[in-house]
Amino acid sequence: MILIPPTVRQIVNWSRASRPSALTVGCTVASGVLGLILSLFTAVDVSSPGAVLCGVGLWSLVVANYFVLFWTLAGETPGMRLMAVRVSNGAGDPPRLGQALRRLIGMVLAALPFFAGYLLVLVDDRRRGLRDMLAGTVVVYAPRSRVPTSPPAPAISSNS
Repeated sequence: MILIPPTVRQIVNWSRASRPSALTVGCTVASGVLGLILSLFTAVDVSSPGAVLCGVGLWSLVVANYFVLFWTLAGETPGMRLMAVRVSNGAGDPPRLGQALRRLIGMVLAALPFFAGYLLVLVDDRRRGLRDMLAGTVVVYAPRSRVPTSPPAPAISSNS
């Protein structure tokens, strides 16, 4: 059983468009980075099958590293941060490396049968998809915390 700290409110009544939006932003950022790197350092004819396979392999490696590193180090990707959600393990911490790798594998497996693995979010009471169930993680709402402001300084009186 995964325990969620009471200070973290789960996504239950939140928009179902947030997770796909965060995934889209994440893939777009990763694709843009790879495209920039390839355009700066290569002059390969992309019509050859070897170049296409190499590009697909590099893109897959960049995207995999992007998700696993951000999930492990921060608990959220930039797309998840934009949508104010984060992934956590049962204790409320970012997932460990093994959990992040299982989550990535679950993400690929959930997409294979026409994205049917993502439909589990609609029926699970904690809104966990196949990737979260395989990794033992949960996506939670993470509102941006505000820095508390200090009280105004007392006025200096000029009475002598």
